[in-house]
Amino acid sequence: MSEIVLLGLNHKTAPIELRECIAFSPDQTTAALVFLKNEPVVSEVLLFSTCNRVEVLLVTEQTSEALDTAKRLIAHSNQIALSELENVLYIHTGDQAVRHIFRVAASLDSMVVGEPQILGQIKQAYRMATQQQTAGVVLNRLFHRAFFVAKRIRSETGIGGHAVSISYAAIELGRKIFGNLEGKKVLLIGAGEMAELAVAHLIRNRVGEILVTNRTFERAVELGRRFRGSPIKFEELLTSLSDVDIVISSTGAPDFVVKREQLKAVLRKRRSRPLFFIDIAVPRDIDPQINRLSNTYVYDIDDLKGVIDENIEDRQHEAIKGERIVEEAVVNFRRWYDSLDVVPTIKALRKKLEGIAAVEVKKTLQADGMSDEGRQAVERMTQALINKILHDPTDVLKRNGCQGGRSAYLDITRKLFKLDE
Repeated sequence: MSEIVLLGLNHKTAPIELRECIAFSPDQTTAALVFLKNEPVVSEVLLFSTCNRVEVLLVTEQTSEALDTAKRLIAHSNQIALSELENVLYIHTGDQAVRHIFRVAASLDSMVVGEPQILGQIKQAYRMATQQQTAGVVLNRLFHRAFFVAKRIRSETGIGGHAVSISYAAIELGRKIFGNLEGKKVLLIGAGEMAELAVAHLIRNRVGEILVTNRTFERAVELGRRFRGSPIKFEELLTSLSDVDIVISSTGAPDFVVKREQLKAVLRKRRSRPLFFIDIAVPRDIDPQINRLSNTYVYDIDDLKGVIDENIEDRQHEAIKGERIVEEAVVNFRRWYDSLDVVPTIKALRKKLEGIAAVEVKKTLQADGMSDEGRQAVERMTQALINKILHDPTDVLKRNGCQGGRSAYLDITRKLFKLDE
């Protein structure tokens, strides 16, 4: 019977320099699938490539030859010596390969556990395999189960429920302070990447007006256009603090942009409304002494990292629940996969027919009051009919060279006769 085999490398086994060289573009992925599809040792294949991993999943009856073919393909496609790959590649077979796919889809194997992007990337890889008709009965079933497992883990555990990026952590803290961010007025100081990401997250949380300021006013105008905000001159920064609710700062200034003494006068106009500072600058933009003032909250990048570390620990705890769900799914998939073998299917089919025949024969014999000899004759005839009915299907199922592959025939047989119900 064929085997499920996975060959790959990821962020745990290969440095970024090598992963960059081996990444497959969509066009390269399509070409690789077409090439492997035409290899006699490969029955089904899917290729998955992201910045953190490249994996080839195969269904084959000749494991060693199929793996050698996949290795040569990766090396040749990326013009890398095969010797450079040997030390960074991992190989999983059978249940180990199935478990790995389920864990990857559920983001249990990601650099950041619980990140949601990986599932979309896997769905895209599966879509490409179906378009090239390289995914058959086994991979179709495997990936639909993988999608189900990933969805179940995300809904039944808290694996994705805690912020693990600087920008997400900032928004999570803002929600704790304000409860609801909708309609809050935001001031963006400077133009750091993380600060811009935080503003993008705030927009998704339906904040209100956004003010943008920068030492270079043209840059403020540009950022204002991007975030549909209002640019203000840098000199207006302090006066604008009397109106805003959230301040995100990321400048390259060598000293504090907002100092405690400067803010004191502003706070009188705010009438005890909370003011939330997210300081993502290094060195810091916001004077930490501002935290001592009433209704002001200052979080710098170390505070945010502390939140992230706690959340990563929470995710790891939730991942344990996810691993249990994966193990259950692996057992269930193995049960289905084993059912694709010929003998269990033929036995199940015979049992089904014999069960139907026994019920009907019993009804007939009870109604006619037949003698013992007659009963035995009917039962022998029934058994002979079952044998004759099963002869041709059994012959087709046992043949290795049946068109479309044995797995497809077995799967169809089990569905037609409802052998799994």
